[in-house]
Amino acid sequence: MTSPSPLQPNTYYHVYNCGTNRENIFFEERNYRHFLRLYAYHIEPVADTYAYCLLRNHFHLLIKVKEDPKGFQKPLGSRSASQKFSDLFNSYAKAINKAYGRTGSLFQHPFGRIPITNDRQFWSVVAYIHQNPQKHHFVEDFREWTWSSYAALLSERPTHLKRTEVLEWFSGRERYAQLHTQWVSGAESKAFVQDDEE
Repeated sequence: MTSPSPLQPNTYYHVYNCGTNRENIFFEERNYRHFLRLYAYHIEPVADTYAYCLLRNHFHLLIKVKEDPKGFQKPLGSRSASQKFSDLFNSYAKAINKAYGRTGSLFQHPFGRIPITNDRQFWSVVAYIHQNPQKHHFVEDFREWTWSSYAALLSERPTHLKRTEVLEWFSGRERYAQLHTQWVSGAESKAFVQDDEE
């Protein structure tokens, strides 16, 4: 299998990954919280986050790699952002292996990354990410899923998400909520996810 292209600066991506052999990567509530803490540590310095959803055996993110992130002596190289995701996965896997007495890889390699290049893809991937818990029958209504950015983007509470930019892209909260009621079909999702079977 050919290696995917490294993450490029100043580029939007739909990033996703799942457990090895589709196994769970989150086993209890504290795992989701720990992943988000590690995500903040490893990824926030190199990428802005626009949407996310963590599910039992996989996750989805919409990010934009920063051009010149804080904490780097020189401009971010493409390998640096990709390496930071690798660091995140390795750090989280070590914690899970230690906590649950398991060994070996936790995540599939390589992680999925699809560039998002136009408004239609941006709207669709945000809705697709948030609709995932309902698509996979974890909840009857995706808006009930705790580990998703859907509600945070609608709220007024402080967030590390790029809320203002997302809502501007959707032309406001009302349109954001309305467009989420339109289901993203499997055919549409092929434009921004290569394997729609997670």
